[in-house]
Amino acid sequence: MGKRKVAALEKAFPGDLKAILLQHHEVLHPELREKIVGSLVLLRRKEVIDSTQLLTTLFPILVSSPSKSLRTLLFQKILGDLRNANSKSTNHPLNRTIQTVLYNLITADRASPKAVWAVKLTRELWKRQVWTDAKTVDVMKEACLSDNEKVVVGAVRFFLGGDKEREELEDDSSDEEAIDLQKMKHQIGINKKSKKKANAYRKAVTKIHKQERGKEKPHPLNFSAFHLLHDPQGFAEQVFQKHLQSTKTKMVLEHRILVLQLVTRLVGLHKLTIVSLYSWFIKYLTPKQESVTSFLACLAQATHNLVPPDCLEPLVQKVANEFVSEAAAGEVAAAGLNAIREICARQPLAMEDTLLQDLVQYRKSKDKGTMMAAKGLLSLFREVGADLLAKKDRGKDATIGLKTGEVRKKRFGEQEAGGIEGLELLEQWKEEQRKAKRAAKGLPEEVGEDEKEDEDDGFNSDDWDVESVDSDDSGGWIAVSSDEEEDEPAPKKRRKSTVDDEEADADKEGDDERDGEDVESEVQRISKLATTSILTPADLQKLQELRMEASVNKAMGTKSNRSKKLEEALARHIDDGLTAEQIEAPARLRKTTKEERVALAKEGKPERGEHKSTQAIRRSKKDAEGKSTTNKEKARQKNFLMTLNKAKYKQKRSLVQTRQVLQGHVNRAKRGGRRGNIG
Repeated sequence: MGKRKVAALEKAFPGDLKAILLQHHEVLHPELREKIVGSLVLLRRKEVIDSTQLLTTLFPILVSSPSKSLRTLLFQKILGDLRNANSKSTNHPLNRTIQTVLYNLITADRASPKAVWAVKLTRELWKRQVWTDAKTVDVMKEACLSDNEKVVVGAVRFFLGGDKEREELEDDSSDEEAIDLQKMKHQIGINKKSKKKANAYRKAVTKIHKQERGKEKPHPLNFSAFHLLHDPQGFAEQVFQKHLQSTKTKMVLEHRILVLQLVTRLVGLHKLTIVSLYSWFIKYLTPKQESVTSFLACLAQATHNLVPPDCLEPLVQKVANEFVSEAAAGEVAAAGLNAIREICARQPLAMEDTLLQDLVQYRKSKDKGTMMAAKGLLSLFREVGADLLAKKDRGKDATIGLKTGEVRKKRFGEQEAGGIEGLELLEQWKEEQRKAKRAAKGLPEEVGEDEKEDEDDGFNSDDWDVESVDSDDSGGWIAVSSDEEEDEPAPKKRRKSTVDDEEADADKEGDDERDGEDVESEVQRISKLATTSILTPADLQKLQELRMEASVNKAMGTKSNRSKKLEEALARHIDDGLTAEQIEAPARLRKTTKEERVALAKEGKPERGEHKSTQAIRRSKKDAEGKSTTNKEKARQKNFLMTLNKAKYKQKRSLVQTRQVLQGHVNRAKRGGRRGNIG
């Protein structure tokens, strides 16, 4: 009977603890309260209760308790338990339960400040890569639509900086000091052995093995929070209408800029269309506006190639009129020109030719920032819209490109058709390999018309034929020769058969036709390799090598600097946001003062309190690394009292002993020292 009572008490004990904590946490003594929380966590570790029971007990107290110390303790315990539950493998049932609790907490009362804890917990778990799914992003999406300003700002910062926080945490964990096992083993062998040192060595070995296993694990696919949104168009419209467009919002300017950055990042990344956003910008595009460079950066960020040029032309004109003029300060003009350049890099159709030719003239400005910004705008349009420039400003490459047709103005919404990058390099390499094999066999490099080349690595359709072409099952099909329809002569043969007495106009037309056919045959060849060949792992590896080689060749100077800068600007916009510092960059090109140059030179260098010689610096480094010293250094640093006996012995030596010592010294010097290095 006694055992039954004990068992009943044990079974009811966790429930009693939870009831006491939930009902009386406000009046309990702080120490007793902490002990009860610790007891519940201990019961969870001993698996008496599960994580769901623990977290559903602690979280309601977290969001309702007035005690700051208790809230801090509960937050740490909840975070630690969720991390432990997902340490070995992802605990999907527990994660779904807690995410549902957080979602309901945010949506139940939009104006409640309690949702701040849901935002904090979600951000911390996202940063530590415990939660990385779309449900987490959905929770933060609802937090962005809250009526409480603190909740909105926390959720917006999650989208703008959550991925960066996660990367910084990864870098911090990877930058931990490496443990030198050889040094520890050496010290254990020399110093007195003890259990403490043996345990420390064993723990170090375990830690190193754990780090190595972590390095061998495949890197998780960490998708950005922006890419996990279910409906980015609807989300961006809701946030814009609620927090920016509405006249009822009472957010401070700093927080409104954060929300604007979120909306514009979504628009630029997902190529969304919110027409009212661009007209909303107009009233903020003036040099007197506070944080105007942030508004300019957001405007450029919200621009992409699917934005109608009619929406952007008034904005570009407003920036040019307000910022870029002879009366404006150099910093203002440079910021305006740079903003226009960032907008036009994403949508070149937003610029008019007369305005562009006027803005380009500022490259002759005496202010260095304005001059560099205008040159950047000129370089951009030499690449993306040379026809808008005056003939004298187009440059050699753009002029030749316009004449040959390589450079042309893209129409609205036009995109280049993509393929497998570097596929033509792989085809060229395979062709060279085929020619080398034929040359090794003594065959001509070019394949004859009646000769079929054996391809070991290509796709051969005849290998898949089950029956012969001359089969009796051909029925009523009539064999028709396709030589006249498909087998077109090669461009080289066509050139050889050209009659010398043709007129110049006909010759030019023939060249144009050949160029068009060459381009068409090139496209057909590449598409044939992509659609009729299965690339093996060896092919993919070779393709990667060829890409690397081509990129190295480009970096060695075969591509212009302005093309590289344009690619960098476009690539930066894909996932990274545009900042106000990048808009202000040209204005920093002014001549720096002496104090600024000194501060810049000292930046990043360690503070040296006292001057030390090179030998002293080396000695301190050796001491820090635990390395040994030379015999001379040991003798110089020896305690004075330990040298007295040797000094007394020297004074008591006889002449015979002194002569023997000196003779031994001379003999050692002749031998080359104790090791006998001479001879």
